[in-house]
Amino acid sequence: MTISKSNTEELLVDQEGHILTLTLNRPHRLNAISRPMLKELSAKLVEANEDPEIRVIILTGTGRGFCSGLDLVDSRESGIGSGAASDQPRQLFSIRNAPITVMWNLDKPVIAAVNGGAAGYGMDLALLADMRIAAESAKMAAVMVKRAIVPESGGTWLLPRLIGWGKAAEIYYRGRTLNARESLEMGLVNTVVPDDQLMPTARQWAREIAENAPVAVQTTKRMMRMGMDETFDTAVDHLMVHLSGLFASEDFKEGVRSFMEKRSPKFTGR
Repeated sequence: MTISKSNTEELLVDQEGHILTLTLNRPHRLNAISRPMLKELSAKLVEANEDPEIRVIILTGTGRGFCSGLDLVDSRESGIGSGAASDQPRQLFSIRNAPITVMWNLDKPVIAAVNGGAAGYGMDLALLADMRIAAESAKMAAVMVKRAIVPESGGTWLLPRLIGWGKAAEIYYRGRTLNARESLEMGLVNTVVPDDQLMPTARQWAREIAENAPVAVQTTKRMMRMGMDETFDTAVDHLMVHLSGLFASEDFKEGVRSFMEKRSPKFTGR
């Protein structure tokens, strides 16, 4: 299968073998998220998660910014948060199909290649990735309290779990903007590389992941995600249930054969 083309030029889609790269493409707005981008990003993430050929997703941005957040100008023009009266019936908001919810529930690994500033919603998107590779020019901007708003897209749940309460409090309460090296020291990113090595590094990591047994990788991710809300005993019990299925797979047999034959395995996902 091949991932379909994007319905908007604001999101670029590139598939190379088992690796899908999604690029936010509004460089004139530092890749601030517009309504079309929101809808299309969710759609492509769901499509990739359901495509057995896709094993890894890379998320990055065009130009100087990774993502500067939700486009507030676009939101005001559409009436969101404007306080203006609407003739539409009131209803509860839903984030079921929002990129943040979709990303959290993905089984496919996601690498954020943070090429520039990640602020607000953009910082939350980066935090939702499984791994973050930062270019030397990258920044993490937790400036929400300076705008009288909060990290509305999962950040207050994610950041304390990633780096601990104290460091998360320091970053959020002070409204800090961290450069790439500070982000690495705080534990927000996995590594920092020269700008021109960002995408080569992200692709190398993605290739290494894609060479492993895909169902085993995806099961590991799902168990890590579910384990955050489980007891140790429950998590181990769930792992044993999945393990019995993996033992019956062709990939498990290939893994054993390749080990015995001292060669690299060739996994098919079966």
